[in-house]
Amino acid sequence: KNPLSDYIADPDICRSLESRSMVVKKARPLPVEAIVRGYLSGSGLKEYQNSQTVCGIKLPAGLVDSSKLPETIFTPSTKADVGLHDENISFDKMVGLVGKDIAEKVREISIRVYDDSVKYALERGIIIADTKFEFGILDEELIIIDEVLTPDSSRFWPAESYRAGVSQPSFDKQFVRDWLTNSGWNKKPPAPELPADVVAKTAEKYREALKLLTK
Repeated sequence: KNPLSDYIADPDICRSLESRSMVVKKARPLPVEAIVRGYLSGSGLKEYQNSQTVCGIKLPAGLVDSSKLPETIFTPSTKADVGLHDENISFDKMVGLVGKDIAEKVREISIRVYDDSVKYALERGIIIADTKFEFGILDEELIIIDEVLTPDSSRFWPAESYRAGVSQPSFDKQFVRDWLTNSGWNKKPPAPELPADVVAKTAEKYREALKLLTK
């Protein structure tokens, strides 16, 4: 049975939407993003270089770009409105936004899912440097409300070429970020249109990650 038939009477429409649609429910999003890091990169690297911390978490001296962290860390950020930029925050500030019980539960779930996923991916040749989860409340229950562990929300690095101290090649949208940075865009809307070759190269990287992770 096509599960869409519970919502759409026309069987032809159901068939046309099968495998490319989802039935969803409206949840109340938490005003934070749950970011988990196993390696030092991106905004975490920038903060570390300034203060030797990430989201208030003190890290050892001497770490460099792409260093593996001594242990997985939970580094939340604000969930900015469209057109604005997220801001890294401390766990204490997250507690102030969502409450202690929810903050601790989000942290525990995020780290557990990340650590389990890191082991799976590494066996298939991919390092998951960091990732982001989004949570919400539905019927008084905490749930994950967005996609998880895709190249859109994670940094995927090829394990065979990994070495600390340099920026890593990746299977994720870092390719797009790098192009936007080099384009001179001031990070204010509207964003410049991506060239066809950048779109094609990004899609190729996504497909390569999918092939490795599902083999």
